[in-house]
Amino acid sequence: MPKPESWRLVAASYPVAIELQTRFQDMDINGHLNNVAFAALFESGRVLLNRQVRPLDERPSNERTMVAAVEINYLAEGNFPDPVEISTGIGRLGTSSWTIVQAMFQNGRCIATCDTVVVCRTDGQAKPLRADMVAELEANLVKSA
Repeated sequence: MPKPESWRLVAASYPVAIELQTRFQDMDINGHLNNVAFAALFESGRVLLNRQVRPLDERPSNERTMVAAVEINYLAEGNFPDPVEISTGIGRLGTSSWTIVQAMFQNGRCIATCDTVVVCRTDGQAKPLRADMVAELEANLVKSA
C-alpha cells in the first residue's frame, strides 16, 4: 500500500466531519477496533455526506445510487472507548459516478483512509449526473494540496 498523500492526513482538508463513539463490540481479540468497525464508521460518514448532497425527498423516483467499490487503508490501531472523527469529501467527479474520500482520526492522528466509488443509475442504467447534483458534489470537494 502506498503512503497516503499528506493532505489526506489533515482533517481540515475535508468539508464534512462527524464524531462517532466507538463501542465495546467494535474491538477485536487484541483489544483494537476491528476492520468491520472501520467499515461501519466510514459508512456513517459517507451517508451523512450523501444525505447532505442528495436529500431523500428531493431525488427523482427513478434515480438510485450504488456503491461500486470501497478501499480502506489501515494506518494505525484504533481503540475503544475513544471516539473517532470521520472526515469526508468528494475526491473525484466522473460522468455518472463520484469518489468519496475519507479519513478517520482518533486522538489527533489519522488511523485510516477510505475511498468509495458511487455510481448513479437512472431507469436502471448509468446516465450522466444531473447538473444540480454536480453542483452539490462540487461544493463538497476536498481541499487537496
